[in-house]
Amino acid sequence: MASWKRDFASGLVILAPLLVTLFVVAWIFNQLARIPIEVEPPWLRVALTLVVFVLLVMAVGFLMRTAVGAVVESTLDNMINRLPGLRVVYNASKMAAETALSGTDELQTPVKVNTWNGLRMTAFKTGKQTNDGRDLLFLPTAPNITTGFVIEVEPGEYEETNETVEEALTRVLSAGFGETRETDVSELFKEPTEDGTGEITDAEGSEPSSGWD
Repeated sequence: MASWKRDFASGLVILAPLLVTLFVVAWIFNQLARIPIEVEPPWLRVALTLVVFVLLVMAVGFLMRTAVGAVVESTLDNMINRLPGLRVVYNASKMAAETALSGTDELQTPVKVNTWNGLRMTAFKTGKQTNDGRDLLFLPTAPNITTGFVIEVEPGEYEETNETVEEALTRVLSAGFGETRETDVSELFKEPTEDGTGEITDAEGSEPSSGWD
């Protein structure tokens, strides 16, 4: 019983992310294929749409690095900020994009924040500070990292970790079940053996956890 459960769980761990990825890719492909462009077959239409989008992004990015681009961006920001409601969505989306794509070290640093009773929570630096010198950190919720809290913390009241942002995000997105560790893969597939008393034990000689029973 324990063996087939372990095999099923191991297979599910491998196949589930692949199936989700394929589903997302298929959904994006179908959405792009519906764009009304007189190009056949559909895969060529999707490829053409992606090429046009990439060229548009590159052109806008090049424009933003010029003096004219700065004026256009400032004018656009002023126009959007005059619209009640929409300005909140616009500014939040813009800040999220800048945070995700800026690539600065401050925005790619996971930290540990001491909360209460010795508990620690995973947060990320934003590279911003308040007027009184406190660091602004983003404390995401798990497993939905699109929500969370913006907290103001004194520089000495949190601890930087030696892990990458990918490792920290893996822990948060998986609700703690996807902790990244260097593990010998062969140890995961060792069959339980019987000790001298006839009881089932794992490779280390201890009884297997009840999670597989």
